[in-house]
Amino acid sequence: MLTQIIALLIFIALFAIGAVRGVQIGVLMLVGAAGTGLLFTDMAVEDIIAEFPLSIMILLAGVTYFFAIAQENGTVDKIIDWALERVGSSAVLLPVVFFLITGGIAAMGAPLAGLVMMPVGMQVARKYGVDYALMGLAICFAIGAGGFAPTSLYGIVTYSTAHDAGIDLSPFLLFGIAVVVYLVMLVVAYFMYGRSLFSKTTVKAAAHAEAGARVSRGSASASSVAFGEDDEDEALFDSSTTDEAGESSPFTFVQILTVIFMVGLIGTVVVLAALGQEPDIGLLCFMFGAVLSLVDPKTGKAAIPKIDWPTVLLVGGIITFVGVLQNMGAVDLLGEGAEAIGSPLIAAFVLCIVGGLVSAFASTTGILAALVPLALPLIAAGGVPGWALIAALGVCSAVVDVSPFSTLGATVVATAPVEDKPRLTRILVKFGMSMVIIGPVVLVGGLVVPAMMF
Repeated sequence: MLTQIIALLIFIALFAIGAVRGVQIGVLMLVGAAGTGLLFTDMAVEDIIAEFPLSIMILLAGVTYFFAIAQENGTVDKIIDWALERVGSSAVLLPVVFFLITGGIAAMGAPLAGLVMMPVGMQVARKYGVDYALMGLAICFAIGAGGFAPTSLYGIVTYSTAHDAGIDLSPFLLFGIAVVVYLVMLVVAYFMYGRSLFSKTTVKAAAHAEAGARVSRGSASASSVAFGEDDEDEALFDSSTTDEAGESSPFTFVQILTVIFMVGLIGTVVVLAALGQEPDIGLLCFMFGAVLSLVDPKTGKAAIPKIDWPTVLLVGGIITFVGVLQNMGAVDLLGEGAEAIGSPLIAAFVLCIVGGLVSAFASTTGILAALVPLALPLIAAGGVPGWALIAALGVCSAVVDVSPFSTLGATVVATAPVEDKPRLTRILVKFGMSMVIIGPVVLVGGLVVPAMMF
């Protein structure tokens, strides 16, 4: 037992040191996995390396490569412009519009790509009298919801890890749960910060503010947003301006082809899943990316460095270390600890709280990669449906990201006017930290408990 406890402490220590020092946690985890496996087990180096999740690596690399091409050839920018050109001047609906646009962008492989809409949203909020808190929360919620799409990072890590453990979690069910949760949160945000928008005076004033102006993406280019969650200190946005020049240029041939492939990717995944097949999203994305590279070699070459290698390394390193922990029985030890609590439901609740609390200050992707495997003993012990617990754990780890200590919340504060930053910081601290408790209460109570009964 002593060696298992030491291995678990090494795992926790490496995670904490990487987060505090700003070091790539995946690198630390790979070294830690090798050292722990060689010192405390009879595993050979080849056995340790075999724990690296190649299937997830191909999935993450393929998805981020394809959508990096879509950014490089201007398709993402064009889609944003096309959508914003059709936005009306109703202040009440603007947060919903930004929720939908941002959610679509976040579903394209990298959730943080949706941050491109933050400076645009704040400019629009100022122009039409929308509370900055409401607009910022709407965009954060959209990034979370889109991130759990079958083609995006949070969803990929969560359901892939579950599938590797033999847990039947549908990626579409996971996505649906996340969307419902974030829509409820958006309604709550409207109630808290958007009630004034429903007054006739405010709506009428907003409708006539700067009449004839067209909302535009301006200089907030999606291509300026890097994939992954490790570049938190980089500038993720540019200042946004309003383009009065009229309609944007039409889609080019390459952009039309990219849109067709986007629709084709989603359609293929849906159809194959409906037929009971397991679509390999990573290979599909590489196939579409290869075709686009042949049509436009320049953007294909430029997209290669934008493959999300940091996240591949992060997830791969954590899962490799977890594989070593499983081999030496340390994960089973956690299962025994969960059983010692006496109630699987309480254990599930505690696990979700831990996921949310740590994720409020660290990488959500890293937390998902670490905690989903560690929840398996609790599932194996019986009493807790695996799909429900994994889904609840995944969403609980993401809903806290509005905290100003995370990338999303920090970007909300950074893009707001100087005079509103202190107020926004207070709001986001309260909102984010409250979700550490509210998230597990709602998801365990509304998802895990009903699943245990039926």
